[in-house]
Formats: sequence, C-alpha cells, structure tokens
Amino acid sequence: MSTIQVEVVSAEESIFSGPAKFVALPGEAGELGVLPGHVPLITRIKPGAVRIEKADGQEEFVFVAGGILEVQPKVVTVLSDTAIRGKDLDEAKATEARKAAEEALKNAKSEVDLAKAQSELAIMAAQIAALRKFRQKR
Repeated sequence: MSTIQVEVVSAEESIFSGPAKFVALPGEAGELGVLPGHVPLITRIKPGAVRIEKADGQEEFVFVAGGILEVQPKVVTVLSDTAIRGKDLDEAKATEARKAAEEALKNAKSEVDLAKAQSELAIMAAQIAALRKFRQKR
C-alpha cells in the first residue's frame, strides 16, 4: 500500500514526522480523513485528536489545540500552536486546567475575557476527550 508523508508541528517542535497509510483529524466541518493521493487542501482544524495510521500499521495519536491542515499530493502537514503526543497527555493537568477555565468563565468581566475562557474550556474538553480516546485504543 502506498503511503503519504505526515508532519505534525507545534510552535515549539516537530511532534510527528513519518510515512503513514491514513490520517484522521477534526476539521471545522467534521472529521477529515486523508489517504495517499488525496486532492490538495488547506483548511482550519478544531481542537482534538489527530490519528495517524503509520506505514507499519501501528497508530499514533496527537492532540492539537486547533490549527491548519495542508494536504499536498505527497505530504500532509498539521500546524498547531499546541500539539501533544497522546502518550504525553496528563488527565490530571487537563482536568485542573478545565476547572480553571470554568472558573475564569464565571468571573469574566469583559467580552474578551469571556471569549478567552470559552476557548480555553473548549480546548481542555477536547484534550480530555482525546486522552480518553487514546487510552481506549491502548
């Protein structure tokens, strides 16, 4: 089976780089699946899990806090400010951050504070969901 090169990059580092048979990730309009030979595409992605079926059949999970997806004939690139390998996700930290975001939401004094708290809450909820999905697969 043919493969496609996948690059998942955060603001700090390259999180994943390698050949894959398939990539699934949360697009703005729903779940996106990319196989080798996919038509070129650029779109925004929502916070959630990127599932990569590697060339050897094993799966890799990466949490992204939103970002941009670029699909070219031989390369899939996921750019995100925040990307965390599935094995590095910490449920206790994510739950604590979600509680802090909920508290910030309650105490928001302006529309900017409210929007920031809502965004952080959505990211933490997506991170916890991605963590649970990662654990189910293991």
